[in-house]
Amino acid sequence: MPELPEVETTVKGLSVILNQKIYNVKIHTSKLRFKIPNNIINILRNSKIANLRRIAKYIIIDLDINYSLVIHLGMSGRLKTVSSNYKRIKHDHFILYFFNKKKLIYNDPRKFGFIDIVKTKDLQKQKYIMGLGIDALSPNLTAEMIFNKISKSEVPIKQILLNQKLIAGIGNIYASEILFDAKISPLILGKKLEISRIMKLIKSTRKILKKAIQFGGSSIRDYRSTDGTLGNFQSNFKVYNKEGKKIGNDRVKKIVQYGRSTFYCPKLQNNN
Repeated sequence: MPELPEVETTVKGLSVILNQKIYNVKIHTSKLRFKIPNNIINILRNSKIANLRRIAKYIIIDLDINYSLVIHLGMSGRLKTVSSNYKRIKHDHFILYFFNKKKLIYNDPRKFGFIDIVKTKDLQKQKYIMGLGIDALSPNLTAEMIFNKISKSEVPIKQILLNQKLIAGIGNIYASEILFDAKISPLILGKKLEISRIMKLIKSTRKILKKAIQFGGSSIRDYRSTDGTLGNFQSNFKVYNKEGKKIGNDRVKKIVQYGRSTFYCPKLQNNN
């Protein structure tokens, strides 16, 4: 699933459509994770792209008519920008046509993503936005804030990092990498983390996510940037998908937590 770095990379790649006017919209598959709103074509047609941004793992395309197009990539979705010689391929479900001959295509083999159109002023009222915690890269993310929320938690820290209602944007891949960088066991319970270790965790979160953005995200299965480029952060993984790899006097171990694979070094990431 595309996580914060992949979504941020996608938003940056969309700069080629900024200030461009839409002249047509085609929907080849109306039902993704949710049904695409019926009024979306009439709203989008003849509107101009006014701004591009990210909220957690959501891509927000603000229009000049006070509406916002919201795109979630789900498990396997991607956006691609192409020029006039485009030929539709399988799983191209939604296409925006611009007057400058560019096209923006939403492609999603598994159809777990979704597309919505809402009034920009009502964006924060949407259920999928309202429930989000603080962004993982927000300067307002502090150790005190996290400590106050998890100081009584019986949940392992790995699962806490994946809780989008607490910290938004971190997924399974980066959780393992962040915890390794912070030298914190994925098994330690939230209530056992001292504030000094939470400070270290936040520092590692920013370090890993920013580095992943610099490398264009991670391409494990489906992810590509808008121009088709593969992300390259997977070449920088220390533990994710590295079961058995020797690191110092330790080896990467794979376990399953809450149905998700976790990779860590038991000796280097101890509970003490």
